[in-house]
Amino acid sequence: MHPAVFLDRDGTISEEVGYVNHIDRFRLYPWSAGAIALLNRAGLKTILVTNQSGVARGYFPESLLASVHEKMVSELARDGARLDAIYYCPHHPDGCVPGFTMTCDCRKPANGMILRASRELSLDLRSSYVVGDRYNDLAAGISCGARTILVLSGYGRGEYQYQRETWPRQPEYIARDLLQAAEWIAGDAASDLDSGGQDKRLEVP
Repeated sequence: MHPAVFLDRDGTISEEVGYVNHIDRFRLYPWSAGAIALLNRAGLKTILVTNQSGVARGYFPESLLASVHEKMVSELARDGARLDAIYYCPHHPDGCVPGFTMTCDCRKPANGMILRASRELSLDLRSSYVVGDRYNDLAAGISCGARTILVLSGYGRGEYQYQRETWPRQPEYIARDLLQAAEWIAGDAASDLDSGGQDKRLEVP
């Protein structure tokens, strides 16, 4: 069983630009490759889990997702970083495209993508982390017993400033961006090994 870091895409790894309905609209944050490479070196599986309801809404075809993710993987690899797997949810109950318009168990805050990855990659969710810029990202991780980190990039700063009092549970850590999140995760994971895997959740600053 392996520990993993589940990463949101838009607003966490890449710039939040609304729907990425053209490949040129996808732009990695300049710190993302360094952050993911740090997690790679720490021995943690790095897995993308992203809601992409634009497919169900008819804003772009599913084939565009493959092109965008191919671009992302190539740019990360150029800087020595890799993702171990990519999972996406193309569904939405208010969509218009047959086959994608539905209520599913994979669209965050549901945890279907995380559970599927756990089964397919033999992951230890209690030793894993979920990173995102929205509470829906964190809720998916909380329901699986993972530790959660909110990044203040993307929608994160606004959600933390204006909505955190409504959250039923706070994240373990608040990070400026994915690089700071990765640094905290690498340190926390190493500390877990030193302590024999005891749960040492931190209070939110």
